[in-house]
Amino acid sequence: MFNIFKTAPKNYEDLDGKTFKAKFQSSPKAVLLDVRTAGEFASGTIKGAKNLDISSSQFQVALTTLDQDKEYFVFCRSGNRSGSACNMLSAQGFKAYNLAGGVGAWPG
Repeated sequence: MFNIFKTAPKNYEDLDGKTFKAKFQSSPKAVLLDVRTAGEFASGTIKGAKNLDISSSQFQVALTTLDQDKEYFVFCRSGNRSGSACNMLSAQGFKAYNLAGGVGAWPG
């Protein structure tokens, strides 16, 4: 009768590392976002990534400053936080891709 466990459809794509990297490199409108903490970001990230900490109180405000014409390629450590970030981005009309498996899934 009531399906309270039904999940809302995703408006972003979960991509494996190889597909994520290829799509990122082929898109002229691509922006790489690392949504981990500043400390995690400082300990190593993907070259060219911008840090936008999803756990920061400023995250929602920062989303309003992003360019709607860009495509956002989002990652974190495991893919969970970046999935949440992609959900927020897509809810505001942004095109977003999640690196499933997190930063470790990025091919070297």
